[in-house]
Amino acid sequence: MQKQNRRKFLASAAGISAAALSGYSTPSMATENTASATPASGHRKSNPICMSTYSFYSFYKAKNANIFDCIDYAAKFGFDGVEVLELQMEDPSNKKLSKIKKHAFLHGLQISGMSTHQTFCTPDKEKRQKNIEKTTTSIIRAANLGAPIIRINTGRWGTSKSFTDLMNNRGIEPPLPGYTDEDAYPWVIEAIEKLLPAAEKYGVMLGLENHWGLGTTPEGVNRIVKAVNSPWLKAVMDTGNFLENPYQKIETIMPDTVFVQAKTYYGGGTWYTLDLDYPRIAKIIRKHNYKGFISLEFEGKENAETAVPKSLAMLRKTFTY
Repeated sequence: MQKQNRRKFLASAAGISAAALSGYSTPSMATENTASATPASGHRKSNPICMSTYSFYSFYKAKNANIFDCIDYAAKFGFDGVEVLELQMEDPSNKKLSKIKKHAFLHGLQISGMSTHQTFCTPDKEKRQKNIEKTTTSIIRAANLGAPIIRINTGRWGTSKSFTDLMNNRGIEPPLPGYTDEDAYPWVIEAIEKLLPAAEKYGVMLGLENHWGLGTTPEGVNRIVKAVNSPWLKAVMDTGNFLENPYQKIETIMPDTVFVQAKTYYGGGTWYTLDLDYPRIAKIIRKHNYKGFISLEFEGKENAETAVPKSLAMLRKTFTY
């Protein structure tokens, strides 16, 4: 009774009702309405949506769109974070990385990740070592940027005349003469293993994407992730890089997926356009209890300033449960 009288007194003194104070009671005293308003599972009801700066950079859609411009766009449109494309950095110095991190923070955006490029799919040991060193530098940059993960690739053989030629062959590329894909797996696995100490030291996860080369198939990605067998290497699933049977392949890669990149193609794609069923994709990732970011990678010909907010609206609707 004394506790109840004290509560009424405090409520009266603050000009609020005793009912408003009920939210501050212990769990055993919580009202039925308060308890029912809290999901029993404790899971959030939507995936956070971030924007890859690639959405404004790729295919020269906006030649002058630097990282700061992209952060401004992401904040304006209402994204939750920004995934930074390393290739887009004109100046990757620590001073510039600090400015990027600060700019995102002041706009209320999280740096959700950083996309990098490298190749370990080569018999040239010296070239592989240079790419290991290059990727180690990327890990350090990501840490300075505040990014918790970097997207990495296996790299590819480089036997295609151009990327257009690769796309005309549906992402399939013949090995160098005298070699097979089986020769390349140990190279890629060994190179990634050499990156693990830096990843752990700087607290930056490695996310192997289904991005051509040995990563063209989900089986290739899974094989490498399982062989490395480290909590610092998981998978990045790109919805637009499985050109045939995408839903079955997405299902295959999801158990080890920690980051999702979602492609949209408003205005039609440059090399191909996929008519992706995002509600179906959402069901697949929900089945695997994926709670992480959905990163928009707009890859169409429509003006990014209209297509990106349109893409965000679709992703918000689709990935809100």
